[in-house]
Amino acid sequence: MTDDLDTPVLDNHLHLDPRHGRGIDAVDDFVRLGGTHLLVVNKPSWLLGVDVEEPDDFRAVFEETVDVVDDATEALPGRAWPVLGVHPGLVSRLVDDRGFAPEEARDLMSGGIDVASEFVEAGRALALKSGRPHYDVSDAVWEASNAVTRHAFERAAGIGCAVQLHTEASEDLTDLANAAESVGLDPNRVVKHYAAGRLAGPTPSVMSEKDRLKRAAESGEPFLMETDFVDDPDRPGMVLGPKTVPRRVRWLLESGYEEAVRRAHVETPAAVYGIDTEATLEE
Repeated sequence: MTDDLDTPVLDNHLHLDPRHGRGIDAVDDFVRLGGTHLLVVNKPSWLLGVDVEEPDDFRAVFEETVDVVDDATEALPGRAWPVLGVHPGLVSRLVDDRGFAPEEARDLMSGGIDVASEFVEAGRALALKSGRPHYDVSDAVWEASNAVTRHAFERAAGIGCAVQLHTEASEDLTDLANAAESVGLDPNRVVKHYAAGRLAGPTPSVMSEKDRLKRAAESGEPFLMETDFVDDPDRPGMVLGPKTVPRRVRWLLESGYEEAVRRAHVETPAAVYGIDTEATLEE
């Protein structure tokens, strides 16, 4: 039996790994609790056994993500979309573990963004993923990471898509919003994944914990909801499980936040990504 929450329910950022994790079983859990739509982000390349040497090496990671999204769409009342890009943590693996210069890592990662952009241009993916490390790095690595992020903004502006960002924990990322705007990308189409309930600059994709969601709901501002489910059997307690977003939507509805639910699952997805979660639910 499936719960019907009488609204689209979108998890804006999670991972699916049918090779190593739960894959479509996780999607089935999401659906049973009332979930309808997913934005599936490719796992970091190294977690799929891909040691990138050149930009085209990212293609296998992206193809695998597109395939699992097709399977997820078949299991959903609505549909799933891929979000493709380069995890910013790759810079440390390249520089610290493999001896790349920061500039070489920058160029390889920017090339990966270019490959991801091909998928968006072809209609095979919805948005790009980029960002910068959430931990301390050298000035040169920080500069390289910001350059990759700016490149993602430039590509997104050129092809008309959004960018999901992995960044340090912060409630003020106006520097990144300004960087996006400077290259012609609407800062509202820049999404900070793993956000708290308030954020200056980009659109927050709020981790679905009650205190964060309450702040977001009461802010009156656009926001999205996510779990960052990692689908890794070796890290079963990492972040939130696939049932969480529909459970939190039920809690928000029961708490009188109907308008905020519509904002997070209908209005903000339309404004940021250009997707219609209501129409795709009726197809």
